[in-house]
Amino acid sequence: MKIDHRELQVRLKKAALLFWQARIQQATSQKSRGTRDQGSRGAVTGGTQMDGFIRLISDLITEAGLPETCIHRNAELELPGYFRPTKKWDLVAVSNRELVAAIEAKSQVGPSFGNNFNNRTEEALGSAADIGTAYREGAFGCSPRPWIGYLFLLEDSPKSRSPVSVAEPHFEVFPEFRNASYAKRYEILCRKLVRERHYESAVFLTSPNPSGKVVTINEPAEDLAFVRFAASLVAHISAFGTMSGDRS
Repeated sequence: MKIDHRELQVRLKKAALLFWQARIQQATSQKSRGTRDQGSRGAVTGGTQMDGFIRLISDLITEAGLPETCIHRNAELELPGYFRPTKKWDLVAVSNRELVAAIEAKSQVGPSFGNNFNNRTEEALGSAADIGTAYREGAFGCSPRPWIGYLFLLEDSPKSRSPVSVAEPHFEVFPEFRNASYAKRYEILCRKLVRERHYESAVFLTSPNPSGKVVTINEPAEDLAFVRFAASLVAHISAFGTMSGDRS
């Protein structure tokens, strides 16, 4: 399967549009019911803001040859863990009782960038360690190593791009973190998640709050661009189909 870069960018922008529309709808719905979550949390607790990206990834998987019946986006998302019984992923692909892929999609919109960065880091590392160890211990039977992916979308704003100081009371932090903005910290996180082989591929995206204007999507780092993520995933799906004889 050949990936059309231009077409992929159009589809990615559409997913970003759905993201912002979902946030507005969820926040409006909570307001109409007379309930409000702390800060901007009311816009994210509905759990559908990343659906556009998950649908796009799902479509790429089917276009690569895996039947849609093998893909789970809304239900049956639990996979065994090693340090906990199960974890729900955002997309799970299973064919012939073999785990093909599992994908996590997360986002963060201000204003509390600092309060959430460490939580997101711990979640990403914990999920990767959990499923990786479970695979090693045979939780997925004789399945080949599954493709584990991570996608992160950050609001592009002056606050997310501003340098952030770090406390160093006893030891120096790694130099790449000194005065790094939250946007740069997330970029570093995604890159290291792949370099340390916690995930097969990761995407780092930024998008400014449109506030009624045209939605834009940015890819600050070439090595974390969505096209690379898509190419890696599609290659894995194609190879899986060849090895399994297209069984589903």
